[in-house]
Parts: sequence; C-alpha cells; structure tokens
Amino acid sequence: MVFILKPGVSQEKIDCFIRSWEAKGFSTILSVGTEHTAVCLLGNTAAVDLEHVVQTSGIVEYGRRVTEQYKAVNRTVHTDDTLIPVGNAVIGEGSFTVIAGPCSVESEEQIIKVAESVKASGAKLLRGGAFKPRTSPYSFQGIGADGLNLLLEAKKATGLPIVSEIMNQTQIPLFEDIDVIQIGARNMQNFDLLKAVGQLKKPVLLKRGLANSIEELLMSAEYIMSEGNDQIILCERGIRTFETMTRNTLDLSAVVLLKQKSHLPVIVDPSHATGIRSLVAPLSKAVLAVGADGLLVEVHNDPAHALCDGGQSLDPGQFAGLMETLKTRATVEKKLI
Repeated sequence: MVFILKPGVSQEKIDCFIRSWEAKGFSTILSVGTEHTAVCLLGNTAAVDLEHVVQTSGIVEYGRRVTEQYKAVNRTVHTDDTLIPVGNAVIGEGSFTVIAGPCSVESEEQIIKVAESVKASGAKLLRGGAFKPRTSPYSFQGIGADGLNLLLEAKKATGLPIVSEIMNQTQIPLFEDIDVIQIGARNMQNFDLLKAVGQLKKPVLLKRGLANSIEELLMSAEYIMSEGNDQIILCERGIRTFETMTRNTLDLSAVVLLKQKSHLPVIVDPSHATGIRSLVAPLSKAVLAVGADGLLVEVHNDPAHALCDGGQSLDPGQFAGLMETLKTRATVEKKLI
C-alpha cells in the first residue's frame, strides 16, 4: 500500500505519520521524488481503510494498493528512476554505462592490460571474477582473494571502479574495498546472501537467474532493498530455453518490462547470454536501442588462451570498435556514454 502525500507537508508531520504505522507493526519506506513524496506500507494491509486514512490523516493526498508482491522496487511506490553513482559514472536513466573486463582474473599483467585498454575505449567500470561458480567442479574456479587484490591493483593503475562476484555471505569481509558486488545468476535466490548484501552500503549488481522469471528477479531485488540497500542494478543475462545454438536466450523484452515495473537501472550481459563472440557486438547495439542503462561485456587481452569463457570474450580491438559504434548511436538515443 502506498500513500501519496500532499505537497508541502513538513518533515515533522511525515515522521509522525510513519511512526504511527510502525507502532502498529508495519514497516515503511519513504520515497521522495521530484513530483511527490510517498510512504509505502509493508505488511498485512488488508484491514487498512484507505479512504479513512485519506480523510483523517491531514497529509495524504490519496492512497493506492500495490497488488504486486514486490513493493520497494515497484515504480508505483517510487516513480523517479533510481540513479546509482559509482566513481565517475552514474548508472541509470540518461546514461549508458559500459562495464568491461575478463570473465576471470588470471594475473596482474593480464588484468592491468585489460583495464587500461577498456578504459581507453570508454568503459566506466572494470569487471573481473575472482571467485567463479562453475558447473563442473574440475573447471577453473578463479584465484580467489588474490584475484580481488589484483583487481584493486588495476583500480590503482587506472582509477576504474571494480565489479566482482561474491559467492556467499562469509566472503563479505573480502569485498570491503570492491565498488560493486555482483550476485551471479546461480545465486539470484540465495536469500541469506541477498539479505546480507542488503545490509551493506554499496551498489549490488543482481543478475537474473538462468531459469527465473522477471517477477522472481524483482522479488530478489526486494530482499536486498527490504534490508535497507536501494543501490541495486538489475542485469538481464539470458535465460535457458529449448534453443541450443546459443548458450542462453537473450530476453530483451525483460529490459522494457523491468523499466516499466521498477525504478531500478537495468543493464544487459550479452556475453553470457550468447556465449558466442560474434553475437556480442550486434546484440550490444540492440541493448542500447531497447532502452537499457548499460552493458556488461567480457573483454580479454588474449581470448584464445583465456582460462574461462574465451569464446565469448572480445579482444581489446573488437571492444574499441564496439565502443565507437555505441558512442555514435548513443547520440540518437540521447544517452551519455
């Protein structure tokens, strides 16, 4: 349930209104937008008389029941787009932020070379996996905490904020200096992990699970936001279908629906969606055209010898060419890269 407050209501009256509901056992979310201020009521609101609240509160313009299970991430509650500053970048409406780097960190030389090249081409954040969830226990699992340290060295060398995937809540102390914590597709419904990162004060990049619905992705974001962290970036990375010619099937309709249903920024990972290098650039152009807020692209300085996912990784030259194309097209879409 959401209450839209009258213009010009004092903060004192808003605080009093919120306390009155919390005293009754409800949780609340205060959303201050450019057009109005809203108070979202979380809990069993079936017995709440909306009309009575409007008539007696003195500060409520009107009320509305939010029928979806996701409340805090719902655009009905928070009509303005959420913007997430990370370093010199702002992820959200009006910008097209490109995050690039290797699937996994392999060595200091590798990650610094990649970081320097993607920065020169226009990437705003550096991605790199230190811990790698793999289908086979015999596949390369990443170099762990050493990989995070190498990412921090690349940040020192280039100034690029870094994004890396966490596997479980016990690793949180290792990610203290990581700018954006990634929740991978396999962990999208690891609810203990979602609640743990929800208690942090840093951005979370939340990937859609390979067999999860759009609503389930929004509910996972709700877990994070219900713990107090509203710095969430949603990521569409393809879903499993009957098609076998690509690694997954990229669901671009999800971008449009997520932007309609939620105020959170939405980016796309075409590398994992397809698993095929030659498809990454064409789909990246489509991602820009469909209204996404950015890209997550795998780039390796030597894809043929990559320890993980080399077949879907662009080399620095290919990435530079893609960025030039995107910069040209971004002017048409009125986006800043």
